[in-house]
Amino acid sequence: MSLSYALLAALCDRPCSGYDLAKQFQGSVGYFWSATHQQIYRELHKLEDLGWINATEVSQDGRPDKKVFSVTPLGCDRLRQWISTPHDLPVTKDEILVKVFAGYLVPSSVLVGQLRHCQQQHQARLEVYQDIEAQFFQHLPPEPNHRHFAYLTLKRGISFTQEWIRWCEETIVWLEKYLS
Repeated sequence: MSLSYALLAALCDRPCSGYDLAKQFQGSVGYFWSATHQQIYRELHKLEDLGWINATEVSQDGRPDKKVFSVTPLGCDRLRQWISTPHDLPVTKDEILVKVFAGYLVPSSVLVGQLRHCQQQHQARLEVYQDIEAQFFQHLPPEPNHRHFAYLTLKRGISFTQEWIRWCEETIVWLEKYLS
């Protein structure tokens, strides 16, 4: 997937500036698609050149004008086409999996330490996800709307993270049982 579609998806939710998009990426889309400020601004210019988004200059008191981006009908069509196109499984690049794969090269205590660190990171992320769930999704309306789709992605993040925590624990138990 290219960053273009992640930006279009975010802008379909609401028009915003590049700065606001970068902040939004840190707190929502960024949990499953990361991008730097520079990448976001570069991609916004490309999307504008393609006619997939429009920029409106908004004046600000005491600060330079800012551009607020919104999706054009052509951009919505492109996003719909992309959503309708089957996708391949993502390529996994995960350091901890390589470390476990080659874990026989180090004492099991080293690998257990790495796994505990991984587990702690996932536990911290799970707590963030659960806070988001409690703060924003406790009272969803009965009729489906855009918030339901955001919640579905959050639920995937929760289950994915819970699985990582379970796998770390299972792997630690195995290492301690057979290699200690």
